[in-house]
This record gives sequence, C-alpha cells and structure tokens, in this order.
Amino acid sequence: MDTLAVVMEEPRRLAMRRLALRPAGPDDVVVEVDVSGISTGTERLLWDGRMPHFPGLGYPLVPGYESIGRVVEAGEAARDRIGQRVFVPGSSNFIDARGLFGGAARTLISPSARTVSLPDGLGDEGVLLSLAATAYHAIAGGTAPDLIVGHGTLGRLLLRITEALGAQRPTVWETNAARRHGVAIHPDADDRRDYRSIYDASGAEDLMDFLVARLARGGEIVLAGFYEARVSFAFPAAFMREAKFRIAAEFRPDDVAAVTALIEAGRLSLEGLITHRMAATEANDAYPTAFGDPACLKMILDWRTCA
Repeated sequence: MDTLAVVMEEPRRLAMRRLALRPAGPDDVVVEVDVSGISTGTERLLWDGRMPHFPGLGYPLVPGYESIGRVVEAGEAARDRIGQRVFVPGSSNFIDARGLFGGAARTLISPSARTVSLPDGLGDEGVLLSLAATAYHAIAGGTAPDLIVGHGTLGRLLLRITEALGAQRPTVWETNAARRHGVAIHPDADDRRDYRSIYDASGAEDLMDFLVARLARGGEIVLAGFYEARVSFAFPAAFMREAKFRIAAEFRPDDVAAVTALIEAGRLSLEGLITHRMAATEANDAYPTAFGDPACLKMILDWRTCA
C-alpha cells in the first residue's frame, strides 16, 4: 500500500510524492483522510528548520498531527471501527520518510487506540481536536486563566474552554489589531497588576519579565505555547511576587475525551477558527500562507480530490 503525502524534504522545501506504507497490524486502522490541519507552532519550526531536537526528528518527514477521515480498513482486532469518522494525530507507518508527526497524507495507518471517533455533526472542525485538547490539558492542570496572552487559535480555544468549564471570562491580550475582534485588548490598555493565573499562548519567550510584573503575589504563569529558544526571567521581581511557572505539555487521551464530551454536550464550539483552506495539491502555497498571513488562524488541506 502507498499514499500521496506532503513531505518536507528539508527546511522550506516541500514535495508532494507517494510513499510506501508498512502493512497494518491487527490493532491498526486504515484511514482515508478528508482534511488535515497545518500547525503554526511546531510545523512552522519544522518548516524553518528551527525545531529543537527530539528523538526521531529529521528530514525528510511527513508533517501534521491534525487529520480527520473515515476508517476504510482495519486489522482483525479493530474491524468494528470500519466506517467510523475519526480524528488521527498522525502516523509513523511511512517508508522512506520520518513520521514523527505524520498526518499530512491521503491514507494513514494508525493504532486504533490513537484515533478518536468524531461526534455526530462535527465537520472539518474536527481537525482542531488536538489543539482543543492541548488547551484543555493546560487548564485541567491547574487554575483557570484570568489573563490569556494571544488571541490566535490556541488563545481562542483557551478562552472557549475556560467558559465551557464555567469559570469567569478572562481578559485577553493581543498586539495584532486584526485579531482582537472586539474580544482582546492591547496590553498597553490594561494596567492591572494582580493577575492570579496568566496563560501565555503567544510562544514569545521574551515576555516573561513583562508578565511577571502583572502577577499578583503567589500568581502563576502557564507556558501553554511552544518555545524554540531559552525561556528566562529576572529573579528579583519573580522572587518578590513568589511567582510560579508551569509548563503545559502535549495533550493526553483523557484530554481528547474531555473535549469531545464538551462538544457533544453543546458547551464547546470549534466553529469560526478555520479561516483558510486549500487543496492538498496546493501545499506549496498553503504552508507559506499559514505561517505568513496574520489573517490565517488555521489552514487546512483538503485531500478529498486526491487519489
């Protein structure tokens, strides 16, 4: 079996080519992908060649970890999944390309346990399940935010999930006027300095001193984004406030289940976050747009016209 896939041959060089796939095992499902998302965090670092080293990282690689599609075949232990629409956080079954992420392909083979059945009525927005689960994971690990820094996709999901969980609506900061939408404010318009819980969704490692200055005594800064460079802060101000720092890592299966339950209960919506879409065959245009157009919150690739 083989599949058409997006392959990052090296930084800033993409190719659409066919890759052979390792056979599915007894616990695997074979998914025909409808759409996959492009992450402006980790995938941008891969695109630029600035991704910090992780075991298994290297080029050529298949990017992406936000795919949805339908199970068209399965191993003996997973045949009850055939026909289901599922979310797939990537695949490692490619031959001749690394699958550290591995979601940007027409056909994916994945362990059944790693896939999530999509709620009825959830369309292409299903690609946002991993990012929503990441936001949920951050909030579930501590106190809900009363300040969110960044009104991109992750920041908006942090806001929506905070409200879905019944917590008070937080303040949101955004320096890009085009992304405020009457919800966020510029930091300069806010003189508050007693925030208990600040969630940084900007990925800007040089903000820590600025954020520490806005904390209440004993307050916490949650690093909810991904940082390519060293994160540091001046100790005296943090010391005086007895500041806490918490890192929210990648989501767990329980986080995906919790987010799915919120969607099914009508308490969480993923609508309005996909702003751009292109055919998968236009990947060479889609990736620069996703990373360079400030109006692009989420770009998705449509695989439905690909063989």
